[in-house]
Amino acid sequence: MKRLITSLVVLLSVSQLQAQQTTTTPKLVVGIVVDQLRGDYVVQMQDMFGEGGFKRLMREGAYCRNFKFDYSCRNKASAVATIFTGANPWYHGVVSNQYYDREKQKVAQVLTDPEYMGNFTDEAVSPRKLMVNTISDELKMATDGFGLVYSFGADYEEAILSGGHAADGAFWIDNRNRRWATSTFYGTIPAFFDKENTLNPLSERLESIDWFPVLAPSQYKFLPYNSKDFTFKYSYKKSKNNIQQYKTSGLINEEINRSVFQFLKNENLGKRAYPDFLTVNFYAGLPIPLGENSGFLEIQDTYLRLDKQLGLLLNYIDQSIGLKNALVFVVSTGYYDEPEYSNEKLKLPTGNFYINRAKALLNMYLMSVYGHGDWVKGYYNKSFYLNQKLIEDKAVDPQQIQKRAADFLMQMSGVQDVITSFSLFHDAADEHVRQIRNGRSRKSVGDLLVELQPGWIESSEDSGFKPEKIRKSAIVAPLFFIGAGIKPMHIFRTIKATEIAPTVSYYLRIRAPNASSETAMPELF
Repeated sequence: MKRLITSLVVLLSVSQLQAQQTTTTPKLVVGIVVDQLRGDYVVQMQDMFGEGGFKRLMREGAYCRNFKFDYSCRNKASAVATIFTGANPWYHGVVSNQYYDREKQKVAQVLTDPEYMGNFTDEAVSPRKLMVNTISDELKMATDGFGLVYSFGADYEEAILSGGHAADGAFWIDNRNRRWATSTFYGTIPAFFDKENTLNPLSERLESIDWFPVLAPSQYKFLPYNSKDFTFKYSYKKSKNNIQQYKTSGLINEEINRSVFQFLKNENLGKRAYPDFLTVNFYAGLPIPLGENSGFLEIQDTYLRLDKQLGLLLNYIDQSIGLKNALVFVVSTGYYDEPEYSNEKLKLPTGNFYINRAKALLNMYLMSVYGHGDWVKGYYNKSFYLNQKLIEDKAVDPQQIQKRAADFLMQMSGVQDVITSFSLFHDAADEHVRQIRNGRSRKSVGDLLVELQPGWIESSEDSGFKPEKIRKSAIVAPLFFIGAGIKPMHIFRTIKATEIAPTVSYYLRIRAPNASSETAMPELF
């Protein structure tokens, strides 16, 4: 009996050792985040794609069809931060690219940092408000700083949040001067990139760039209910908003890859003694500006061009260092901005929730109960912020005033539910409350979180406010892993966004980020 047990222990130990040995430590990790990538579109448009992009990922990689974020109110900034920290906004602190500053009583940019100037930009930004570590931060610590980390994206939020605190460089396209930019937080710009950005800037190239479909309009037939028999053409000559339009066009991913390839070649990423980390942020959403029910031809062309850029990047990695020596993951941000359409035109249930009116009515109600005062200080991201100093000065029970305010708001048209911050902190066992809490920052959470009915529109009388139509349905978001000895497979269970960071960390033989509590995906090992 003892011999049998001893044999089983030895066999188990050998099996574990073999499993560890067959998992290749990559020389290069490439994290590709595609903003608003839809899994259903990837499947529907397969016949339009080449063999080197999405088809290769499906054929040679691990393909998860059902990838999700474990919180509500998803957006690009919070999604990117969650992917690379392995934690939800409740821990990493990035709810969106903006937050409500209680002390200054106004909305502020989450990455603004006046201590650091910009290079090729007036934006003063840094990752210091990201409250926890990223995968690449852990790699930097493990390699004593020798592993190179670079990140690229159209906007500074995605570039900075995917690069982390210890990156060697994070680069984005500045909206004002229309050039690639970065922050002095990361030190100096490599000479080859500085030269190219000065002598051959995007601002000059943009003058001669046009976007038109690669194929004939009749071949874009994968969204049949919105097919068009006419073509399109967008020009990006100097105008007030041309860079924002360009950033949401099907061409933006080509420009991002253009800069990525410069760093792959000049920095010899993946060819050094220590592993390197590269993050690439692509775009697959609707272009702006668009009219009602337009953009379905453009979105198909965007996916066609995205597929080509993915293929070029995978092919370059394969030819330069071999995919077996790299680990590449491709993931969506898990949300999608719908094209604008009129609910009223189709007589669908709808209405407007006017923020300023609701704020004024709530303040009047609280004055009738607790006396004269400015009880409601602000509103942002579907949250009302109460005057905490006034509550303290008048010795009002914080829990009681929140409950009364929530009961009052529940009587307003279009309000589905109101969650108090007290509930967020103390009722996490409730799944609905937990989802909402995960998507908020504990340092800047509002006192009353309002959930509107689907179909209703959050509106404001303030100029510059963009109305938001409430929609609860989630998109099908894909996740791919390829390289590093990963065998082709389809994964059918739901994968959480917080599982990516510990999985990549396992391959790199480093600790998972310090707020990551999930384990590595067992299917890959």
